[in-house]
Amino acid sequence: MTKLKTAKQMEWHLKGMANHYRIQILLLLAEREKITLGDIVKMLSANEKTIGEHTRRLYLAGLINKKYRGTAVEHTLSPYGKTFVQFLKSFQRT
Repeated sequence: MTKLKTAKQMEWHLKGMANHYRIQILLLLAEREKITLGDIVKMLSANEKTIGEHTRRLYLAGLINKKYRGTAVEHTLSPYGKTFVQFLKSFQRT
């Protein structure tokens, strides 16, 4: 049986995605696995420091994974991130 999350745990995940850049990053990662910070910056036409901070917050919320490859950092969705992307896509359609 799966252990239910507490309200505080759910709040942490929800706050982690509560920004339009973070939502865009999650949706982008759903389309393209293993994307670098530089790729995200280019695709969203945004400031590198801004996107770096948003990926950091998504990582701390457990929604994305980071893997260091030399000087680059690859980002992928975590299992929780995939669940949130499903929610975002269903919410987007309503």
